Amino acid sequence: MHTPGTLHVVATPIGNLGDLSPRALEILRTVSAICAEDTRHTRQLLAHFGLERPLLALHQHNEDAQAQQLVARLRAGDSLALVSDAGTPLVSDPGFRLVRAARAEGIRVSPVPGACAAIAALSVAGVPSDRFVFEGFLPAKAAARRERLGQLASETRTVMFYESAHRIEETLADMAAVFGGARRAVIARELTKLFETVLDGELTALQAQVAGDPNQRKGEFVVIVEGAGEDEDARIREGQRLYAKLSEYLKPSQAAKLAAELSGAPRKALYSLGRDDAEA
Repeated sequence: MHTPGTLHVVATPIGNLGDLSPRALEILRTVSAICAEDTRHTRQLLAHFGLERPLLALHQHNEDAQAQQLVARLRAGDSLALVSDAGTPLVSDPGFRLVRAARAEGIRVSPVPGACAAIAALSVAGVPSDRFVFEGFLPAKAAARRERLGQLASETRTVMFYESAHRIEETLADMAAVFGGARRAVIARELTKLFETVLDGELTALQAQVAGDPNQRKGEFVVIVEGAGEDEDARIREGQRLYAKLSEYLKPSQAAKLAAELSGAPRKALYSLGRDDAEA
């Protein structure tokens, strides 16, 4: 009877190739195959370190179908590595279905820690880091993005997002509108790469800084927003209470606008309430 193999979940660099750990190199060198989100990208990484291993594509479009085949290989004794294009797998990347399927079969799943853009950004942001939430990428469509932000407006923990270059301006504008322009935030761009920058300040100022500098609209971004303070949280709760009462007599949009004016809460923090009621 075969001894089952191990599924190694291997973190890869987010930029600087020197961040690939010796242990990760050894695992990648010795596994039977490597499951990669983009085999072309991973092949380049392996080539840099002089490694040649079989690569298997595992992405959001084929993970369900591939998972059972890969589990069968693990049961037969093969050890496999799971990597994403950059950073720690499963953090806004595919892989959890394979991990879940392997664990359900009693197969050992072992982490090989390393770089993670969100945690790297948090470590240099200078914001409260004892309690935080990771939201990944916001919705691409403006209305859905504002609605999600409205749901987070009263969140007291530090909130972290990933964002792309072609949406960073719109996202910052929406954050300033929903959270309030005075809310402090940090933008970490191209971490560990040649043009790494970390900007901090109020959302309105950061929005203007990014809008005014094309270089700050290139690359990959982590946006970290400080949680709502007690005063702000109280204003939002009061705004929600007022909205609930006013909406009994006014249209949802009118109720949200008036509740924001009376409570001092950011108007768009109540936007999703009015929108939800209008669609109900």
